[in-house]
Amino acid sequence: MTLSVSAIYERDLIDEGAMVFLEVNPNFPRTFGETQVHISEVAAVVESNRPIPYIQLAPYTDLDATIGKYIAELIEDGSTIQLGVGNIPNAVAHELRHKKHLGIHTEMFTETMVDLIECGAVDNSQKGLLNGYSVASFTIGSQKLYDYINSNTSILFKSSKFTNDPYTIGLNNKFVSINASLEIDLTGQCASETVGNLQWSGTGGQSETVQGSQRSKGGKSIIAMHSTYSTKDASGKEVLHSKIVPFLAPGAAVTTSRNDLDYVATEYGVAWLRGLNVKRRVEELIKIAHPQFREWLRAEAEKHMIW
Repeated sequence: MTLSVSAIYERDLIDEGAMVFLEVNPNFPRTFGETQVHISEVAAVVESNRPIPYIQLAPYTDLDATIGKYIAELIEDGSTIQLGVGNIPNAVAHELRHKKHLGIHTEMFTETMVDLIECGAVDNSQKGLLNGYSVASFTIGSQKLYDYINSNTSILFKSSKFTNDPYTIGLNNKFVSINASLEIDLTGQCASETVGNLQWSGTGGQSETVQGSQRSKGGKSIIAMHSTYSTKDASGKEVLHSKIVPFLAPGAAVTTSRNDLDYVATEYGVAWLRGLNVKRRVEELIKIAHPQFREWLRAEAEKHMIW
């Protein structure tokens, strides 16, 4: 049997002696890598025929497309890519269709990666690690995705202890980490999992893939985000807020340290922060902030002596 769409930690638990109860379902795809389970390792089997969960790709916006184009310009032929979850990574994948000899080493295998393989942009020929294979830990998506990975020996599902290990990531050539963030301060600290003290998403592999890109020959990391978000006030009026801020909201968890940051991309361009002092970081991030907030950010930087 196989573990199908996820090898994040399941095989590790089995190897550590966990009592294993398996649901065997013909609707789930058969996968390869660290997914094989022998009947001797199983305490009990339950047969079912329930439908596999589906997630359809959400259409991305013109704003996402603009950011996707900026990011695609940073990705060279022969790069090994990791894409996070969301509309911006989907837009990036669309813009990568004309690249050559890309490779895949990622936590989540997405439907957009299927498109990149089928159009020839991804051939996994220059990765440097597991050439010829797309490597991932898990997947979820549409029937098209499940049909593609079913009995496909070129897709290897491996434990996240392998896929997310910065050392392993660094063995790939030109590894490009592409992730989203909820908020970034003027020095480059990224809060990607909390809104203030409120947990917004799981921690994920952002910090690991960012660090792994630094170990990779020719590697780079990219944080992608819209420059703003909106809320409604007490009267129901929409209020615009900047995602680039003088300081992270109180209680925010720093997902990616400012010391690890390479590129930040918004719909207003790309900021390169690697090695810059605080003053220059402030200047570069203000350039890609929404124009409505740039003077406010400069004033706050002066007021609080951020630079």
